[in-house]
Amino acid sequence: MSSLSRELVFLILQFLDEEKFKETVHKLEQESGFYFNMKYFEDQVQAGEWDEVERYLGGFTKVEDNRYSMKIFFEIRKQKYLEALDGQDRSKAVDILTKDLKVFSTFNEELFKEITQLLTLDNFRQNEQLSKYGDTKSARNIMLMELKKLIEANPLFRDKLSFPPFKTARLRTLINQSLNWQHQLCKAPRSNPDIKTLFTDHTCVLTNGARPPPPTNSPIVGPIPKPGAYPPMGTHGPFQAVVSPSASAIAGWMGTASPSLPHGAVPGGPPGLVQPPNAAQFLKHPRVPQSGPGMDYQSMQADSEHMMKRMRSGPSDEMSFSGMNHPSNIYSQDDLPRTVVRTFNQGSSIMSMDFHPQQQTILLVGTNVGDIAIWEVGSRERLVYKSFNVWDLSVCTVPLQTALGKDVNICVNRCVWGPDGSILGVAFSKHIVQIYTYNPTGELRQHLEIDAHVGGVNDIAFAHPNKQLCIITCGDDKTIKVWDAVSGRRLYTFEGHEAPVYSVCPHYKESIQFIFSTAVDGKIKAWLYDSVGPRVDYDAPGLWCTTMAYSADGTRLFSCGTSKEGDSHLVEWNESEGAIKRTYSGFRIRSRAVVQFDTTRNRFLAVGDESQIKFWDMDNTNIMATTEADGGIPASPKLRFNKEGSLLAVTTVDNGVKILANNDGHRLIRMLESRTFELSRGPSEPINTKPQIVNALVNAIGPVSNVSSPLAPTLERSDRVPPAVSISNLASMDSNKTVDVKPRIVDDVDKIRSWKLPEIVESSQLRALRLPDSMTSGKIVRLIYTNSGLAVLALASSAVHKLWKWQRQERNPSGKSTTSVLPLLWQPANGTLMTNDTSDVNPSEEPAACIALSKNDSYVMSASGGKVSLFNMMTFKVMTTFMPPPPAATFLAFHPQDNNIIAIGMEDSTIQIYNVRIDEVKTKLKGHQKRVTGLAFSQTSNILVSSGADAQLCVWSVDGGWEKRKSKLIQPPPGRQSPLVGETKVQFHNDQAQLLVAHESQIAIYDSKLECLRSWYPRDTLSAPISSAIYSCDGLLVYAGFCDGAVGVFDTDSLRLRCRIAPSSYIPSTASNGIYPSVIAAHPSEPNQIALGMSDGTVHVIEPSDAEPKWGGPPPQDNGNLPSSNPASSNQPSEPSSR
Repeated sequence: MSSLSRELVFLILQFLDEEKFKETVHKLEQESGFYFNMKYFEDQVQAGEWDEVERYLGGFTKVEDNRYSMKIFFEIRKQKYLEALDGQDRSKAVDILTKDLKVFSTFNEELFKEITQLLTLDNFRQNEQLSKYGDTKSARNIMLMELKKLIEANPLFRDKLSFPPFKTARLRTLINQSLNWQHQLCKAPRSNPDIKTLFTDHTCVLTNGARPPPPTNSPIVGPIPKPGAYPPMGTHGPFQAVVSPSASAIAGWMGTASPSLPHGAVPGGPPGLVQPPNAAQFLKHPRVPQSGPGMDYQSMQADSEHMMKRMRSGPSDEMSFSGMNHPSNIYSQDDLPRTVVRTFNQGSSIMSMDFHPQQQTILLVGTNVGDIAIWEVGSRERLVYKSFNVWDLSVCTVPLQTALGKDVNICVNRCVWGPDGSILGVAFSKHIVQIYTYNPTGELRQHLEIDAHVGGVNDIAFAHPNKQLCIITCGDDKTIKVWDAVSGRRLYTFEGHEAPVYSVCPHYKESIQFIFSTAVDGKIKAWLYDSVGPRVDYDAPGLWCTTMAYSADGTRLFSCGTSKEGDSHLVEWNESEGAIKRTYSGFRIRSRAVVQFDTTRNRFLAVGDESQIKFWDMDNTNIMATTEADGGIPASPKLRFNKEGSLLAVTTVDNGVKILANNDGHRLIRMLESRTFELSRGPSEPINTKPQIVNALVNAIGPVSNVSSPLAPTLERSDRVPPAVSISNLASMDSNKTVDVKPRIVDDVDKIRSWKLPEIVESSQLRALRLPDSMTSGKIVRLIYTNSGLAVLALASSAVHKLWKWQRQERNPSGKSTTSVLPLLWQPANGTLMTNDTSDVNPSEEPAACIALSKNDSYVMSASGGKVSLFNMMTFKVMTTFMPPPPAATFLAFHPQDNNIIAIGMEDSTIQIYNVRIDEVKTKLKGHQKRVTGLAFSQTSNILVSSGADAQLCVWSVDGGWEKRKSKLIQPPPGRQSPLVGETKVQFHNDQAQLLVAHESQIAIYDSKLECLRSWYPRDTLSAPISSAIYSCDGLLVYAGFCDGAVGVFDTDSLRLRCRIAPSSYIPSTASNGIYPSVIAAHPSEPNQIALGMSDGTVHVIEPSDAEPKWGGPPPQDNGNLPSSNPASSNQPSEPSSR
């Protein structure tokens, strides 16, 4: 359908609505699929008209269209199903289940099974996830909020959620224009025509004595266009969009309007910014179309006369200027950074953030207590920390000294990097700004302290007017000031605002430099670097606090702000006219704080609102996507993109920052993690540049064997010698020049020699939490986190399961496991325990225990020497039992592609491949000599690796009839007899290629062909046997527990020891005798959090301290001729593989 035909449908919709044809309106909306009426949809949902809800939705999407559509239909049908259950109408519920919900079983069979189980409950609220289900009305309202989010995020609804803005009775107006046109073409037009039908063209009948019209080629009239042609679209709009072919668009805001152009088009002469600030004519034009009743025939007379004049004089000048068209972006939601990859804690509430302009993972933050810090977000390392202090109080003005004397509390209002990252500025809530220089080694040096404003300094920015680096500030004293960045001398003071100035936005177009400013009364002004005064004066939407920002390429201007009532506004401006070009929708509730926004990639906008991050495509007013960042962010979080848009920093309610990443950001973070050498942080050095520090070392000490990137992390930042950065060169510094880095070689070598293994021995050095437990149940033999990270499940030697759940609360809004909040030892209301069958177990022997959790955390499979039991995780009820001993099950592993297939390791050394659905053993695998103690599937390699108490590894083909491909005994440590025996565990790395093997004598990394790549044996401070080992969730660390109570943290790539956690740091001294971690579990999304199941039946969760957000530091590498400080120390490299 053509665009004009589509617009005709909207005109008809408007007409039908004005004429009160309500049912027909919604029928046309649904059949055309052009406009989704959210209000009508809400009404139908709240009324429970489910058939009409689905019929209306069907005009816009189908179940299988995309994941958003599938979720929308699922939520609707689930609600219908629950209402039937709540009304005790079982037959209707079964009908909905089989007809409406069955379609979703092909996409998520486990979820469908869980829904089906609700039929077995007397009240579906017994299901924990539905325990808070209220009455029907509240449930519908809650569902409706979710549906609206899904609809707004669904790309199929893009451009369909807002009705095009045009005047009321537009169709009537067009008909009147057409009739007027026809009347003008009448040979003898009558003064009061009698129009009785629209079915035929109008004509006035000639009467006696009427004079014929002049010839059609008369020069007075000019050639008459052919009847039926459409008038130019947009002619009757409030503005004609204007594009200047040469001058900057900003000139339209500030220049003198050309009288020959109807809407302030940019004149062809010098740009308006350098002309005297005469009032622009376009300021008098209304910005919003005036709505009014439909125009009748007589009211169209003046318009039609104007239209005829335009036709007779040829093409209108207005039509020679078309609106600026930004080509539509080709994008994917994968381009948005929405996955949380890093979390770190600053310790106080963060007020402002800014990424380094060239080093993509360096983040500057300022807090509500005046602190600033610089973080390397890839490693979670805080490079710099500065608490607030006045550098020289003696030179401060009296008002500042008085303000500090009355109230010592001070806050960072804004912190920002300079253009090349070699300088940064901090604006404080009392009078002053502080300017630091930043060198490549991560050191800040004091440069300027300026007593800038009376009251708070609300914003700070850098600019380059006249090729001179300047600092721009604004404050509570209603002024904007410009300072020389070298000397601190004040260059300009701009006065004209009548309220405190909230923000500044310096920019340039071609050779024109200017500053936008906004005040708390909602006024927007623009200034040139002169003393003439403001060039424009406009009102920001909301008339309160607003910030402005340009797209990365400087061609598009946006603003975002919040009114005093809490209404938020995100708009794009038409610089040519000083009018709002586009208003973005998606702000549903009022905000208690001013929302923040940012732009990236010339494509996306992001706003922190409703404890979410909302994303828009710049060319679309509807929300493109949202993310809650795994929860824990405030109602109006601060946010900031890095320059490439691959990372997004978001503040959290617990005084921290979450780093969200897209695929490029993931790769960037992984790249930084995978190498232990940090690249030189020169302000102009790209992230992929070869580190100059390595070159300097090579040049200084000659060829060094095995010199690779893993050298720099061994240098302590506090002792680095920074290169001199001349502030006098800041004004002319070229951001493409590289700072010369010349470290002191002797000091660096000394650092390597004196590197000492980090050891955590006191409770103050970490965060530890002993989980509450009132039951005595013996040693913890199996321990796992739920896949959601919200709970920890333990299996004790007494065959009893314990489930600890973290509740959502103010201190923990995400509900994820943390050491900051005590979890609840959870049980169903009836007090049922989840206990394994032990009827065939010898009481004098400790049974082999095993456990496996379904992907959706809805059920757990477990055994403790007896039958394998399948438990419902909500009710703790046994759903079924199978595999009675002998032999007993010793290990369980779900097939990665089919949850109905389970590999079960047995006490008789066999592995049984069992189909739960049909209760049948498909095959038995034989290859071990003793009981099976570990199983791991590799989805990419299509193999199953098993390990046994015979210390043997076997590889089985999953897609080749379960044939054994290879077997191998693990290598004994030097001096230990072969073959080894004892429990051996295996776990595949995230890459599904490398395999962690844990035995009491070693931890080792094997490839899928069972070739040992590296290994580590207990020694020195970690000399006790290994009790358990596991990868961190990101695969970068290996955690190992030892039988003396210690825990070792190793780098996966080298199996070098990063950190030793002594038992004294987390076990009370009164209970530390002989207690050790019998099993370790790694958090599914927090790589630095682990849970320890102890030999005394307790469970501890431990995390690094707030001061050190990760475990230890990377140890030094072997560097050829550089000798090791202690060849026998526990940080010695892992043993090379012997093949």
